[in-house]
Amino acid sequence: MRVFLYARRRRRHSSGTDRGAGNKFWSAAREWDNRLARKSSFISGRERGLSKPIVLVTAATVSDLAQDLLRAGGADIAFMPDRVDEDALVAALAGQNVAAVLLRGSPPFTAKVFAAARDLKIIAKHGAGVDSVDIASASRHGVAVMVAGGANADAVAEHALAMMLSLSRELPRFDRDTRQGAWRDLNHFVRDFRVRSVGIVGYGQIGERTARLAQACGAQVVIHTRSAIALPAGMAFEPDLNRLLERVDIVSLHCPLTEATRGMMGAAQFARMKPGALLINTARGPVVDEPALVDALKSGHLAGAGLDTFAVEPPDPANPLFALPNVLVTPHIAAATTDAMVRMGTIAANNIISYLRGEVYDPRNFLNPEVFRGA
Repeated sequence: MRVFLYARRRRRHSSGTDRGAGNKFWSAAREWDNRLARKSSFISGRERGLSKPIVLVTAATVSDLAQDLLRAGGADIAFMPDRVDEDALVAALAGQNVAAVLLRGSPPFTAKVFAAARDLKIIAKHGAGVDSVDIASASRHGVAVMVAGGANADAVAEHALAMMLSLSRELPRFDRDTRQGAWRDLNHFVRDFRVRSVGIVGYGQIGERTARLAQACGAQVVIHTRSAIALPAGMAFEPDLNRLLERVDIVSLHCPLTEATRGMMGAAQFARMKPGALLINTARGPVVDEPALVDALKSGHLAGAGLDTFAVEPPDPANPLFALPNVLVTPHIAAATTDAMVRMGTIAANNIISYLRGEVYDPRNFLNPEVFRGA
């Protein structure tokens, strides 16, 4: 396990992550520099001259702008370039003055990890999904858990729509056939997307953006959520999941992974879906019962599936889903756009800097606010 600590300002190389998107965020960095310069004490409350608190990034890098914000706030940054498992986290958190974790990916923050993290004050997710974090244990240890709410919503929504359009127009099939020398069959037709009905399961910020994009492309949108919402014009609401599955042509999953949603889409649910329906999952892999999905696709009951997430990640190359010609797969990259990377890093960094100063950057990002004690 390697942990690399960088205490000085970053080298002035321009990463692709920041090009185009970063300029509009530099004013935020300058504002933090100015505000922090007026502070006479350290962000952690320590007197100047003592060791700086460390922000541990559970990946090899984070956007340049996020690094600048953290350093302007008085922190050093350590990176974990290798695979991050429970033992690696315990070693990293027990051996350094780690005040904050900028959480990239889904490494396991278990009770064992929190017990070793004696100086940890906050985990700030570089995104929205925190199913790998034992939030109850975090709360027992007084560790705040925050997300970058909405930072990747547009990126994931675009990815979900791209999968819908690709499968509706059978682009993977036509790409494969053309490469193999086959030409168009004038007796084969695909359906227009604009006559389809799309069911949005989960109506957080990603579900909301996906619904708007699908509607803009002409689809009829039906929303299923357990939360009270103001129904957008032209969309329908279906409170019963089973009825939603029976009435739409495309089911797009945008719900968090909880005990209630784990395995939510199984054999019974696939049987209720229309013959020839499509499933899109840009949420979390364990929401779907993969063996049941394989059966529904092999039988022809479902026409196709677009999957960005899997029950086990990275998935086994021998996963039966990969052998099916009507499945479009991507490696959990729906949020991996240049703009989204900058936004997620910026929000995560601001969550950390504010919290270590005794403030909350955005209360909507705070998943366990009961641990907050203020300045």
